[in-house]
Amino acid sequence: MIKCHLSKLMGEKKLKIVDVARETGVNRGTITRLYHETASRVELETIDALCRYLDCDVGDLFEFKEDR
Repeated sequence: MIKCHLSKLMGEKKLKIVDVARETGVNRGTITRLYHETASRVELETIDALCRYLDCDVGDLFEFKEDR
């Protein structure tokens, strides 16, 4: 399972979904799905934009966890 830490990263920086969408150019619905961990797929361009904006690595944004 892939865990998305977008909500944690945004919380640490006190960012709102609408602000991240506006600043990155990523669709607000995409940000919302990632924030709530309901996204089933993500474009590489989206990951790139989020990592640049949040100044983080892909590993900070996503984490692989074994299903148990």
